[in-house]
Formats: sequence, C-alpha cells, structure tokens
Amino acid sequence: MAKKASTPPEELTKEAAQAEPQKVEVTEESQPVEKAAEPKKSEAKAEKSQKSAPKTMEELMAAQAGAVTVPQRGSTVSGMITAITKRSMVVDIGGKTEAVVADKEFDLARDYIESLKVGEKIEAQVVSEENNQGQVLLSLKQAALDSRWDYFADMMEKGTILEAKGVDINKGGLIVVVNGVRGFVPSSQFGKALVGKFATLRGKTISVKVIEVDREKNRLIFSERHVSEADEIAQKSQAIDAVKVNEIYEGVVSGVMPFGLFVTVEVPVTGEAEGSVGQVEGLVHISEISWEKVSHPKDYHKVGDRLKVRVLGLDERTGKLNLSIKQLSDDPWVKVGERYEVGMSVTGTVSRIEPFGAFINVEPGVDGLIHSSKLDAQNTLKKGDKVTVNVESVDPEQRRMSLSLVLTELPMGYK
Repeated sequence: MAKKASTPPEELTKEAAQAEPQKVEVTEESQPVEKAAEPKKSEAKAEKSQKSAPKTMEELMAAQAGAVTVPQRGSTVSGMITAITKRSMVVDIGGKTEAVVADKEFDLARDYIESLKVGEKIEAQVVSEENNQGQVLLSLKQAALDSRWDYFADMMEKGTILEAKGVDINKGGLIVVVNGVRGFVPSSQFGKALVGKFATLRGKTISVKVIEVDREKNRLIFSERHVSEADEIAQKSQAIDAVKVNEIYEGVVSGVMPFGLFVTVEVPVTGEAEGSVGQVEGLVHISEISWEKVSHPKDYHKVGDRLKVRVLGLDERTGKLNLSIKQLSDDPWVKVGERYEVGMSVTGTVSRIEPFGAFINVEPGVDGLIHSSKLDAQNTLKKGDKVTVNVESVDPEQRRMSLSLVLTELPMGYK
C-alpha cells in the first residue's frame, strides 16, 4: 500500500486561513435578505432621529414634558404673584424659571404694586428673557397705567372729590397732579371765586372732580367748579332736563358780543318748591336777533335787559341753549307778496348804504334795494333818510325787493 503523503504544518495553516473567509462568505450569501435589511433600517432610524433632534434652547425646552412656553421680549404674559419685597416682586408664569419685577421697573410701578397682594393674578410685559440671575424680567408699566385710567373712570362715575396740586399754568388753565398723574383744569372749570385767579394756584392744593377720561387721546380733565358750585350745577342739570325745544322763556342778557347775545334763561323746575326756577345760559346768534339785517347786537340790547326768547335746541357739548328772538314773530317775508304790489309807492328809511346800492327798510324785517344804477349825484342818500319809493319787483322766496326812488323828473342815464 502506498503511503499517504503528509501535508506540512505550514500548508495546513494556509488552508485554514483560506477556508475561514469562505465560511463567512457562504453564511452571508445563505441569508441575503435578512442581513442586508438590518443596516438600512438602522440608517433610516438615525436619519429620523437627526431631523427631530432640537437645535436651539427654545426647541429643547419645548420638546421636554409639558412643552414649556418660552416668553419673548415685548410679549404679554399672565402669572400669579408669589412674593413681594421692598425692592422686587416675584411672579410665577409657569416657566422653568421664575419671573420678577425689579430695579427701575419696580420703582416705576411702585404705587401700583402697593395695591397688589400675594396670590393675585396679573398681566405684565416681558422686558428681558433672562437677567443676571437667569430670571425673566417683567414690566408693570402698562398695567399700572391701565389701572390709573380705570381708577379715574371709576372716580368720574362716582363723582368722587379728589385733591389736586397745581404744578404749572398756561393760557388755557391749570396743570395739576392727582394721585401722581398729571391732568388739566380748564379756565372754564373754575368757580366764580377763582375765575381769572387760577394763576395763583401753582403749588397749592384744590378740590376737584373728574369730568373727562379719554385713554386714547391721553386726556384727563378735572373741574373745580363741580365742587365749589355743585348745587348750581345740579340745579342747571335739572333745568336742562326741563327745557322744551320751541318753548318760550324769559331771560336776562348776560353778555353782548359781536356775534350775538348771551342770555341767562329762567326755566321752571318741576319737583322743587312752587315758583322755583333753574338757570341755563344760552346764545342768541346775531342772525337770530331780528328779521332785519343786524350790524351789531349792541344796537338792539344791553347787559341786564330782560327779554323773551324761543329755544331752538341744546348744544350737548357745551350744555348751552341755542336761542332766537326773531322767531317770536312770524317771518315778514312769508306774505310780503300780498302786501306789496309792483308799481305801488311806499315810504321807508335808508337802513344801510353799499357800493351796489341803498337798502330801504319798508317795514320791520323787510328791506328793499335801490340799485346804484338808479341813483345819481343829485339823489345821494345816507343812512336814516326818509324816502318814498316805487316797488319794481318782489321775490319772497329769495327775500328780495327791487325799488326805485319816486322822482319828479327822470335823471340822466336812468335805466
């Protein structure tokens, strides 16, 4: 028997080394689907994880349990007061860190903070997302301002008397400070005792009431006379309520101005003692003094004159009545066509001279015109002259009457 050749040790080592890789290769090929799928699934999972991973601090906090809201500078947040000290106030706004009102923001709202208590819910504006202590810094400036407007609106509704300190003066009135807030007292809102004397009130304290609160226009108006003349104002209010439009009342002329007459109207007040009257001031505009042309109210009335007036309406803004004297009688132009016919002669008085002619008053409230083309140097007229005229035309709707002088002979150039 032939003897089997033996393999040297070094050759066995080479064969073993070659066989091991073949075994691994066969194993991989025998399970191609399962082994190939595992790397792909792992890669997709990693890619998804990278996309969902937070990239900023805000995203990280939002991704954590509860999705904590990160306050932004300038935004408004709500929270509950958890502590108030002499220099700061702590507010729980539901964040990872507490929020505080401190430093100058605390000083600006100190008066408002004094009215707050631990446990109250408030709204505030974010000044900084993080201060040196890692806290959210809040401002109560707007909240304090809103509370002041609400306070004065409430005081106006209740008619509460407040103390005001005069700090400055202008031609319109007195600038005052009430509870740390600047306001204004117009000159018209001082009682008789202080009319024209409000310039002496700088640095002094007076009693006032709020009469206007306008947050949008930043207007805060006070009145001194609503305190010093409260009874008269109440009586005036009753009188205004009792006034009837188109009713005739008696009054006294309290002022004469180029534009009209001021009249203090006496109005019977119901519910008071028998014969009691309230006083309401009104204006008779120059156009309502007479049916005729009025050059100046002083030609008709003076201060102290008693007269009757008809109420045309009420100015809600000023609380004054719109009055008329001329409407106590009928408009003379309504039936003027029935009283004056074309061609008739009448006597009248020259009421005024204009460049285009002369106006002749033929009856109260009715003026006719002699055109300048019908006048010449021989027929000069002056105000107050008595003249006889012919009626040439009448137009009641336009309130016009054309006249001509009654002449013994026609002037040269007469048309």
